[in-house]
Amino acid sequence: MPTTPVEHAVKIRPATSADMEVLGGFGALLVALHHELDGKRFIEAAKSTPLRYGQFLQSQLARPDVIVIVAEDDSGLVGYAYAASEGFDYMSLRGPAGVIHDLFVDPGRRREGVGRMLMEAAMAGLKSLGAERFVLSTAHRNEAARSLFATMGFRPTMIEMTREADG
Repeated sequence: MPTTPVEHAVKIRPATSADMEVLGGFGALLVALHHELDGKRFIEAAKSTPLRYGQFLQSQLARPDVIVIVAEDDSGLVGYAYAASEGFDYMSLRGPAGVIHDLFVDPGRRREGVGRMLMEAAMAGLKSLGAERFVLSTAHRNEAARSLFATMGFRPTMIEMTREADG
């Protein structure tokens, strides 16, 4: 008789220093995913990327305007989000906003609602910091992410376009 898979209860919590090795690995996977989508536009993950990404996220933990959260179940970390409450950005022609910089879910745990949980928690945290709107960027070819963001009420507002200098 077939067995039913056990559902893993996912909880969202603030990231800690102890999470940085795993988050660095997730960050490297995020870099690799983008590079795979457009290798001319997005940088390639290097051997040092997991360590450097983890160090960067570690440097953000103490900032009062930053949110780094993780999704965790009994098997360990399954995703994270990194967001910040930011002021005016004249290069982006944007007023103050909660900016969601990273959203990553372990590939084996996608389409289970983990990304939505992380997004909702990140937006709640940004709202508690005073954000009245949320903005994010996503790779044009990342249709799964674009679909999630659209179902959560995000609308397209800018399109980045890239061209190589040599034609």
